[in-house]
Amino acid sequence: MSRIVIVGANHAGTAAANTILDNYPENEVVIFDQNSNISFLGCGMALWIGGQISKPDGLFYQTKEGFEAKGATVHMETRVESIDYYAHVVHAVAADGTTIDQPYDKLILATGSEPIIPPVEGMDLQNIQRVKLFQQAEEVVRKLQDPAIRRVAVVGAGYIGVELAEAFQRNGRDVTLIDMMDTCVAGNFDPEFSALMEKNLADHGIGLAFGERVLRYEGEGGKVTRVVTDKGTHEADMVCVCIGFRPNTQMFRYVGFEMMQNGALLVDHHQETSKPGVYAAGDCSSCFYNAADGELAYIALATNAVRSGIVAAHNACGTAIDGIGVQGSSGICIYDLKMVATGLTQKKALAAGYDARVSDFAQVQKATFVETPNPEVKVRIVYDGTTRKVLGAQMASTYDMSAGIHMFSLAIQEGVTIDRLALLDVFFLPHFNQPYNYYTMAAYNALLGK
Repeated sequence: MSRIVIVGANHAGTAAANTILDNYPENEVVIFDQNSNISFLGCGMALWIGGQISKPDGLFYQTKEGFEAKGATVHMETRVESIDYYAHVVHAVAADGTTIDQPYDKLILATGSEPIIPPVEGMDLQNIQRVKLFQQAEEVVRKLQDPAIRRVAVVGAGYIGVELAEAFQRNGRDVTLIDMMDTCVAGNFDPEFSALMEKNLADHGIGLAFGERVLRYEGEGGKVTRVVTDKGTHEADMVCVCIGFRPNTQMFRYVGFEMMQNGALLVDHHQETSKPGVYAAGDCSSCFYNAADGELAYIALATNAVRSGIVAAHNACGTAIDGIGVQGSSGICIYDLKMVATGLTQKKALAAGYDARVSDFAQVQKATFVETPNPEVKVRIVYDGTTRKVLGAQMASTYDMSAGIHMFSLAIQEGVTIDRLALLDVFFLPHFNQPYNYYTMAAYNALLGK
């Protein structure tokens, strides 16, 4: 029997704990988390803020009591102050000041990420919000009960920023979305797809302030009233800052861990760090990016966190399981416009040195004679012109074609060429698709050199 200590109990830590408790009950599991809740699905908070769900209860999929019923010891609202990696002891302090010295045989670090907050003048004004933790989302929901908050500025136009912009507009607020980039969701999509989302937001009345850098926040009576950028001023009664995340690994610096430049703990395919017997999973750790030939990368996604937590748990319990890397598959749905992506965009592929080419295709989803709603689907395949391997894919439609991105994700993982996709055996039924549908036609055009 081993005593396994898990530090952090959100997606990666929860997945690791469940894996151990469900499959290796002979082991002792001790969990530390500094929050009062665990397993918060932050990707659903915009639905709550926007009133698309009535309450947040379903955004949690595990509890302290659930873990304890499986036999774990759980220390909530307990901060890990330091770890003695030689003596194998975790030193922590509970909310009431009680100190805990917890020995371990194996250690899984799952401390997640923290929001990037640049040192902008005026950040201490009231109603400038961060929106990562449940408590932060709860605070936003509570403040929106005040009708005096009419104008909301969202700083950062990645996935979270775009989702929040929609949520605040659904909540009846006037919304301005601000970003230094010249478009939105630029980290996941090429400009041809970002433009679809940009138009979607504008069509729903959201003000777009792209290509603008925030200089300062100004206020009156201690409350924020405007955002000042290098291009102008935007009135705001609330500001949500969501420009990105970085690994929450400050306590692991300077104690012998190998790290990425941004502070992510370097791990192998077993999720083991440079310290034997110490594993890291989720947003605090590196990953292997199959879209870029398996190179080390940092991709903060809940899906990656869950998988890495499972891998870390099995290996900590003595079952050698290799993680197979990731493609960074992701998706977003805003006002019924669905956009999904995996792997590299053309812009990122070119920057990485690939002979990056694209094949674009657009086609209605079902057979043209079908008399039910039949939206168009837009697809782009990014591939290497030399090796012909698929490097990435993007899809967009009001039709739910999201499952299709999994095929491209698998193609990247397995090194499939675009030519092999051109005549792929894809089933046909008029209710669902077309005989030669957009998957194969995009690849077929590339095969023909179009």
